[in-house]
Amino acid sequence: MLAEEDLFSFEMMRQGEDNILRINCEKATRAPSIEDDEIYMSKTAEFLIENPGTTKIVFSQKRDYEYDYPQTVMLNEIAHIYNELVKNKRLFSYESFKEYDEGKSQDSKYNEIRNTVFNLLKKDPVGCYVALKRIMRKEQILMEKSSEQTQIKAHKNYLKLLDYLINILENTKLIAVLKPFTAGHRVGSRDIYRKVFSPTIKPDFMFTKLMATYPKGAVELDAYVVNNMEVVIFELPDTIQYLYHITPPEFKLEEEKYELLDLARNIMSEHKPEKQDFVDPQRMREVFYNVGHDLMEELANYKNIKLSLKEVDELTQILIRYTVGFGLIEVLLQDEKIQDITINSPMGQIPMFLVHQDFGDCKTNIIPTVNDGESWASKLRLISGRPLDEANPILDTEIELPGIANSRVGVIAPPLNPTGIAYAFRRHRDKPWTLPLFIKNGMLNPLAAGIISFLIDGNRTLLIAGTRSAGKSSLLGSILVDIMRKYRILTIEDTLELPSTSLRKLGYNIQQLKVASALSKGSSEVPADEGIRTTLRLGDSCLIVGEVRSTEAKALYEAMRVGALSNVVAGTIHGDSPYGVFDRVVNDLEVPRTSFKATDVIIVANPIKSADGLHKWRRITQITEVRKTWEDDPLREGGFVDLMKYNSKTDQLEPSDELINGESEILKAIAGNVKEWAGDWDAVWDNILLRAKIKELIVETAKKENNDEILEAPFVIQSNDQFHRISERIREKKGKLDSKMILFEWTEWLKKEVRKFNDKNDE
Repeated sequence: MLAEEDLFSFEMMRQGEDNILRINCEKATRAPSIEDDEIYMSKTAEFLIENPGTTKIVFSQKRDYEYDYPQTVMLNEIAHIYNELVKNKRLFSYESFKEYDEGKSQDSKYNEIRNTVFNLLKKDPVGCYVALKRIMRKEQILMEKSSEQTQIKAHKNYLKLLDYLINILENTKLIAVLKPFTAGHRVGSRDIYRKVFSPTIKPDFMFTKLMATYPKGAVELDAYVVNNMEVVIFELPDTIQYLYHITPPEFKLEEEKYELLDLARNIMSEHKPEKQDFVDPQRMREVFYNVGHDLMEELANYKNIKLSLKEVDELTQILIRYTVGFGLIEVLLQDEKIQDITINSPMGQIPMFLVHQDFGDCKTNIIPTVNDGESWASKLRLISGRPLDEANPILDTEIELPGIANSRVGVIAPPLNPTGIAYAFRRHRDKPWTLPLFIKNGMLNPLAAGIISFLIDGNRTLLIAGTRSAGKSSLLGSILVDIMRKYRILTIEDTLELPSTSLRKLGYNIQQLKVASALSKGSSEVPADEGIRTTLRLGDSCLIVGEVRSTEAKALYEAMRVGALSNVVAGTIHGDSPYGVFDRVVNDLEVPRTSFKATDVIIVANPIKSADGLHKWRRITQITEVRKTWEDDPLREGGFVDLMKYNSKTDQLEPSDELINGESEILKAIAGNVKEWAGDWDAVWDNILLRAKIKELIVETAKKENNDEILEAPFVIQSNDQFHRISERIREKKGKLDSKMILFEWTEWLKKEVRKFNDKNDE
């Protein structure tokens, strides 16, 4: 059996402003824990005496157990006191104890104090403090019982020594914090230390650290499971922020599995991914998964470790996350309730933050490190083909994580960000959004969905406006789903966010074009305005622009005016109102005022906050048509006419009088191109209500059947196909679009499809 001094070794490391005491305890049989183990606390104090400038303590044993600066300060104070007391030879000399008594009493007190201070202080400072307090109480009782002056004087001298030692300890942060909990404390018990000591934990094979323990005094608000990982949302006692706490599988493995993962990672790191590997992310993952799976089985056999197929699969998934993947970012992105993840610099000191659909802004128990940031940056350069360096400190790109989610990523680096690299991940839904899904979550109502459907089939030009995180891109994606599959669609984006790949798999004739970001410099990508002009030479197509924010604005309006109007044209733009859009397009992006008239409808989406500011919901707040008769200022000259507007009291989009009374010029212009509707507003309104009813029935059926798959794109696309097919059949049969007949036949189709779906599930 190894002696205690052989179990530990240490080294001092400098990392930024931190002096890190790294203690190797691979030979120790017990897991590192200052709070639970007196040996670890004692050895730490000894190492701190040798290294008084330590700001962080890390134990290494398969995993890294890190105690941060505030915890290290507490231990530094104890180590310093111990060292000073050891050096004060006069205070603890045998001769000095003659002042406290002579004979057997002197021997007893000498042994009592030396044992309490020099045996307990390093390994159990609270126990030392409590023991000294109890010795003092006993001494006071003895003094009160004494009648001889020499004895009373000896007791007083001893009490002075005890008071001195107790005061020293009470002036430390550790005792000051724990003093209220010392009543009834049993010397040797470690429970009290868990109130102040709790390490962050990081397995050897990964950089990211995790605050594994639940926060003290927190209130659990919600708990749910994501892919066998428990998520807990806490309300914290000392801040208005919520805590998003997760414990991924990689932090709950047996030690032998950590060893396998570390070996496998070292082997796979020999092959560094190259740019071509990221061309097809799904294929790349499959290749690396197969290689990793075989490697894990081979290493398990070599180490004589028995693993089930499920365990090998789990370890392989973890291995992929920390080789070609993005580590715990991927774990967070598996949670569909997460909307944004932000990582601030300097890394290693600050937890990740996120935006949760139910709880808004939360901090997490995950602390990324500098190595994490550098690893992600390298992968993003390869994926995007865009630079990230001092000359180009901004990177805007996207990542595709098959089976997890897609995400838009923004990166800022030095010199723009003087403290390092910072990241913002915007999670995209892994399936395309649909109008019925938006009805379900309250972003819009059936009537609004009916109007949007009517505008899409009417081949109008639409701008989706809103602030950041308002849901613009998601709404634009749902518009794609509502375009008939017979039309060709061209999408133009600088960062790929639209669900083009998913829709292509669902039978859409869709072509993605990726153009240079407005923020990028020195890229080989085609500028956005050239990309848009190119679409005019690619044949008759619907044109969807991911975001209008720079020189592409002029090209987009050129496309609208010179020939794209035969199909729907849509894009997103930042702006919180129709006039805000006009101001941005005309004044900021320098599109001529007359060209702006090519915009038919502006749909504004904005986040709505609760009165206490703690909750936020996405809502469409306006559907506004742009009339063509104004000259200078559409707001002053009546160029903006609301078709629907959000009422905060009812939390609903409500139709305007102009819409109800049939005074919409855009809707009448659509009707003018349809023989059955020309001059017949009632027929137009009837068709809008029909579309609204169909969207509403989809939502109601999903709720009744407890089957949200009915709201997803595959079913909604089938529904749209059937609606158009039934409408055309009835028009040919009756010479007009009979809404009642269309609704009846479509409802019968819906019933059959639901029965088919249920029968398939029963099988």
